[in-house]
Amino acid sequence: MSGKEITVDVALGERSYPIHIGDGLLETLGARVAALRPNARCAIITDENVAALHAATAMESLSAAGFTPLLITVPAGEPSKSMAMLEEVLSQLLDARLERSDLVIALGGGVVGDLAGFAAAVYKRGMDFIQVPTSLLAQVDSSVGGKTGINAKQGKNLIGAFHQPILVLADTGTLKTLPEREFAAGYAEVAKYGLIDDADFFAWLEENREAVFAHESALGEAIAASCRAKAKIVSMDEREGGVRALLNLGHTFGHALEGYVKYDAARLVHGEAVAIGMAQAHRFSNRMNLCSVDDVARVERHLKEAGLPVSVREIPGTPPDAEALFGFISQDKKVTSGKLNFILTNGIGQSYIARDVPGDEVMAFLKEDCLR
Repeated sequence: MSGKEITVDVALGERSYPIHIGDGLLETLGARVAALRPNARCAIITDENVAALHAATAMESLSAAGFTPLLITVPAGEPSKSMAMLEEVLSQLLDARLERSDLVIALGGGVVGDLAGFAAAVYKRGMDFIQVPTSLLAQVDSSVGGKTGINAKQGKNLIGAFHQPILVLADTGTLKTLPEREFAAGYAEVAKYGLIDDADFFAWLEENREAVFAHESALGEAIAASCRAKAKIVSMDEREGGVRALLNLGHTFGHALEGYVKYDAARLVHGEAVAIGMAQAHRFSNRMNLCSVDDVARVERHLKEAGLPVSVREIPGTPPDAEALFGFISQDKKVTSGKLNFILTNGIGQSYIARDVPGDEVMAFLKEDCLR
């Protein structure tokens, strides 16, 4: 292991857990599992791409600590967040006769973390699991906070449960194996934390983005800052009854875009959808006279410099139309009593929860925005 390890704590009472961030931490997985659950059997759930890169290291670390882990591999990509794949994972856990006192280890990006976490949540009414995120998006967002689930044909993440991990092990070294596009997509979630309520962090990112992308020490600092921001919000609102909804900045628009392309990663991955969604949230806020044109330009410039799209017209293939996107938005989990809820902003780092946003305003915005 090399470099400095940073630990961020998620304070949730008896469900509290640490996030360890550093280069080379995957090699320490076995020792950490042995310290937490010395007598447990464990199953690693991963995808085909991650398995080829990192499964051997994880398996060797666990074996050296006295474990004989079961390896469950699923196809890479968003389609694995399905009812059929959940059933297949659960069937393998049952065939292996794992018990509730045993352990699931999610080794991979957001798809694997969501699927494995949900499997752990429902297997024999719940078993513990560990997140070992290998993508930037997962390290700063999806591995922290206990959101697990799968997609439905009606929309993204509509079937799931809140189920907190007992440990998050974020090995920054695994990020060196990410394709450039995937790293940039994860960076959208890093930028999000500055745009929510930390203008100073966003300004820091503007100064240090190149160092983050070069895998310098700034990368670990950015991940830690992101995890601290999410941990703080999750500790205040674990089940998204209030302030946690701020973490959805850009996601209402973004999830609609993902639904429109049928989760086709060749056209759009989650972080890219969030980037477009955050730009849309700022443009919509400007339309509603909430934030300035300069704020919009600053957000768009930073995301573009990171190699991210900011317009629906940048999505390959037939561009979405307003009616299609509005249909997905009206099905979103954040709709309450039929009223549209969005995260809007008064400026950089000044986001807020806007409830009962008029549907006709959203439709009028989409009709213009889908043509820009």
